[in-house]
Amino acid sequence: MASAEPPVPGGKNPGNNARSAARLGAVQALYQMDVAGTQLDDIVDEFVHHRFGHEIEGEIYPHADEAHFEDIIRGVVREQRDIDLAINGALAKNWSLTRIDSTLRAILRAGTYELRRCKDVPVKVVINEYVDVAHAFFEGDEPGVVNAVLDRLGANQRKPGGAGNAAAGSS
Repeated sequence: MASAEPPVPGGKNPGNNARSAARLGAVQALYQMDVAGTQLDDIVDEFVHHRFGHEIEGEIYPHADEAHFEDIIRGVVREQRDIDLAINGALAKNWSLTRIDSTLRAILRAGTYELRRCKDVPVKVVINEYVDVAHAFFEGDEPGVVNAVLDRLGANQRKPGGAGNAAAGSS
């Protein structure tokens, strides 16, 4: 049975800066929305006002770039259909987004959104950041899956004529 509480990496730190913290929080929030059905505005409020910069059950949530966090969360929700189609197209043959772990799904959705909309962040940075987030939650092959999928999507999203060039900049 899945928990309604987003997983917190066991002492692993995917990065110390505010954007890294925003990415980690976005993955946790997307997970919570997926598993517990928490509403978008409620999850944004919870993280911005009650998690970032606070200690909860012995875990300290670092301060995060709240605008980047909110952009990722709202962007994934707004563009989820297109994001999911892109991810499904980049997964290995006979795999679909519905077959993978909820946390891995959240990582891929957030990473795909950033590749598509956050043109100020280099593709390699997006990929490395989300591979680091995956390492915070998984010890198996999952970080490699994140790397492979986001690498495929990054090559397509940022090239001339790629799907991500339809709307420049982040929302």
